[in-house]
Amino acid sequence: MPKHLKIRPAAGKWVVRAGGAVMGESAAALELIEGDRTPVIYFPREDMGMAFLEPSEQTTNCPHKGVATYFSIVTKSKTLENAAWSYEAPTEDASEIKGYLAFYTGPDVTVEQL
Repeated sequence: MPKHLKIRPAAGKWVVRAGGAVMGESAAALELIEGDRTPVIYFPREDMGMAFLEPSEQTTNCPHKGVATYFSIVTKSKTLENAAWSYEAPTEDASEIKGYLAFYTGPDVTVEQL
């Protein structure tokens, strides 16, 4: 039976913008593909502006990745609640994304390949 998750280096350089400001960019991002879902880009923490992220009380549990912890993004004009997540102790199949960050995209947050 094939693995449900595929994790590989994301090609090129990637950037996260929130509230119009660059949160960070990375040439060491990972792409996670889970089943038939849209791929998600995970960024190394050292490439992100962690000063703009506040830990949240929210958690979720994924049977394939483990327990996700969430962060809110504080911009100049507002706080984007639970807009980023991370797996601090992922499952063995997701071990490569330990400590990386992913972001919900929408009108206030974008993830783009440069």
